Amino acid sequence: MSDTAQKEKPPGWLARAWDSDIFYNFRRSKLVMLASLITLILVVIAIFAPWVAPHNPYDLSQVSLLDARNPPAWLDGGGANNLLGTDDQGRDLLSAIIYGMRASIFIGCASVAFAITLGVTLGLMAGYFGGKVDSIIMRIADVQLTFPAILTALLVDGIARALVGTHKSGGGETTILIFAIGLSYWVQYARTVRSSTLVERNKEYVQAARIIGLSPRAIMFRHVLPNVGGPVLVLATINLALAIITEATLSFLGVGLPPNEPSLGTLISIGNKYLFAGEWWIVTFPAITLAALVLAVNLLGDWLRDALNPRLR
Repeated sequence: MSDTAQKEKPPGWLARAWDSDIFYNFRRSKLVMLASLITLILVVIAIFAPWVAPHNPYDLSQVSLLDARNPPAWLDGGGANNLLGTDDQGRDLLSAIIYGMRASIFIGCASVAFAITLGVTLGLMAGYFGGKVDSIIMRIADVQLTFPAILTALLVDGIARALVGTHKSGGGETTILIFAIGLSYWVQYARTVRSSTLVERNKEYVQAARIIGLSPRAIMFRHVLPNVGGPVLVLATINLALAIITEATLSFLGVGLPPNEPSLGTLISIGNKYLFAGEWWIVTFPAITLAALVLAVNLLGDWLRDALNPRLR
């Protein structure tokens, strides 16, 4: 009897997840698996940058202007100590790319998290309360949608720098970038969550929660939010790539991270000055890294959108 029960024991959650439709479609798509592998490798390298990078580009004792703009190791004049060459300050380009990728990924993830927090909260309030609350939040969202995200980020970044300043230590530029990019993308989350909340608020489980006396905050965040999380997850994956691109654009325009602690966008901006001087590696390798990261994340976002939407299968 015990042997029979042992054999009929249901599979664990990991086995059930692996056999689900989502992971079945994931295993069938070689392109998505490749994108996942590239994303995983780049993220792991970024997280462990101090141990992976051959040099510390922030350590001035390892930087010399005499080594500035040296070519990659396989070209004449290159050295094995700098595999991808050096930038205009004499920093090892491979190390600068690894540290810059870490900065870009961190700012992208943090800004998306900020956008999700703000957008989901306002979307829940608009959908649950309706009336004037809904009208005010949605009119603000409609006004912001008339401006491109990069323009909104530039405007917020400029105002924040004027009010706060970035002369203080503690990562002022990073905080301002996260705030500016996050404010550029909250509207999509608010509109998505609002539309789902308008449907959920009339269902029986919400009515039952009201009857037993739960507060609106408890109903919104404990009961409604878990049922509207799918579209938010898809948006977050897609917006992560957009946030990284936005940060790179701001840095390229000179309003991002400073040259002494560069992101991928800052490295591209620096290298662009030397492109037509024949020193192509300073801009090419950071640009390839940024393109690979954004493309891989975009492919994951597209697959996740299709996997969670039965009408697109």
